[in-house]
Amino acid sequence: MATQWQTFPFEFKGGLISNMSPLQQGMNAVGSATILQNFEPSKEGGYKKVMGYEKFDSTIVPGTGPLKGVKVVNSTQAIAVRANTSTGLSQYYISSGAGWTLLNTTAIAGNKVRGVSYNFGSGHKLLFVDGVNYPAVFDDTTDTLTFLSTPADLLGASHVAVFKQTVFLGNGTNLVFSAPFSDTDFTAASGGGIINIGHEVTGLIVFREQLIVFSRNNIQRLVGSSAADYQLLPITANIGCLYPDTIQEVGGDIMFLAPDGFRLLGATERIGDFGLEVASAPISRNALDFINSATEFSSLVLRNKAQYRVFASNVSVSRDSSSGLIATKFSDQGASRIEWATMQGFKILCCDGRYTPNGTTGEITLFGNDDGYVYKLEVGNTRDGDPIQAIFESPFMPITDPQKRKTLYKMALYIDTRGTFQINVNFLFDIVSVANYNRAVRAPTIVIDNPAGNVFFYGGTSSIYGSALYGADVDKVYDTPVIGSGKTFAFRIEDNSTNPSFTLDTAVFEFKEHDRQ
Repeated sequence: MATQWQTFPFEFKGGLISNMSPLQQGMNAVGSATILQNFEPSKEGGYKKVMGYEKFDSTIVPGTGPLKGVKVVNSTQAIAVRANTSTGLSQYYISSGAGWTLLNTTAIAGNKVRGVSYNFGSGHKLLFVDGVNYPAVFDDTTDTLTFLSTPADLLGASHVAVFKQTVFLGNGTNLVFSAPFSDTDFTAASGGGIINIGHEVTGLIVFREQLIVFSRNNIQRLVGSSAADYQLLPITANIGCLYPDTIQEVGGDIMFLAPDGFRLLGATERIGDFGLEVASAPISRNALDFINSATEFSSLVLRNKAQYRVFASNVSVSRDSSSGLIATKFSDQGASRIEWATMQGFKILCCDGRYTPNGTTGEITLFGNDDGYVYKLEVGNTRDGDPIQAIFESPFMPITDPQKRKTLYKMALYIDTRGTFQINVNFLFDIVSVANYNRAVRAPTIVIDNPAGNVFFYGGTSSIYGSALYGADVDKVYDTPVIGSGKTFAFRIEDNSTNPSFTLDTAVFEFKEHDRQ
């Protein structure tokens, strides 16, 4: 006999998964997504629509072609590098948000610029390398940028890190280091030197009292405190990093792009050279498509979210078609898990982010692309005025028995709203594989909106007299009838607007299960 109405809760969690069949995913990973575009797995729970970006400076960086580098100086200043229109030489500019001032020009047209921030006791500085020229040193105290000219081993350095108050530069197979507490003295008499690592350096990062040295086919670590006791020790001899600008520290580990996908350094050390804990394994299909979409990548970390973002740096692809990946690292009672999502419409060729303790704005993240502007990420609800298209689609869920038909009657959608919003909800029925996706039965689109963006709470702790918004944030529940039946169902939520960000928390479905036929 058929049962009465039942409820089926769906908690938005688990992130994007693409290494399972739709029905298998719907049975074993309820809450995950088959499409999760421009929604980020939130550490507060649920899936949150990503924030947008706006221009850091309304003035274009002088020059031509894509920006070669962007670096945050402090809470108000940024440095950008772009080719000179007439000579093609790389030029360094600085801005406080109201126009770009030329700092200096390279001797030769440089490649992509990478930089590191440090303070050896004489003030905050930045050191830049571009793979062609001598390194450039920016002094934040005097707002001046000068190029080093000796020794010759520094010419063409591509990678830079500061470890134990010492500058380390990767140049071919050499690791060139300075005297302690100096960014200009690389003489052996003062404590500088050169270490040949036997492979071309493809990345440097400091991690837990050691300098991690990446090559294409291996990873090593430098330990010690000076030239007298430096030791280069192997981590793995069969896995390396293909793209240096994917290396970032996130959630107490190092993420990087290896030949088999995105990996965590800790996982590499724990399991030897096997790919059993490749971080991108749950999204293997998406990761493969993403890796094959470009030959250069850029990445950044949103520290307050424990989030890693990597972008395909493809100049020939339009902004709307540009892609990226999001990895949010969660910690559950000592264990760690990573939830993934995709980004679309964010064209990022170079980027940088850091905390700025000398200001009140906290974390600042900047990026540049091929239009000549520098943008500030995680600001506002638009892509510099254009809408953000966010899409969530669930796997096909049988709820109970995949051979019994169910009729859906109602959906209660729990959403943490921040103002005016409107979403479209679609239901699909009776599909168990990607192959017959187009044969799924589609129910009419349901529009859920909240045109009243401001809510007043008397006595709310965040109420401010005379402001545009009053009271605290409100969790909202949207009840809507649903029409459709099938043995399995999936639902899709889409927002393509300039409305404020919102978080999908939980959905509760009311349904009736029919007799077996």
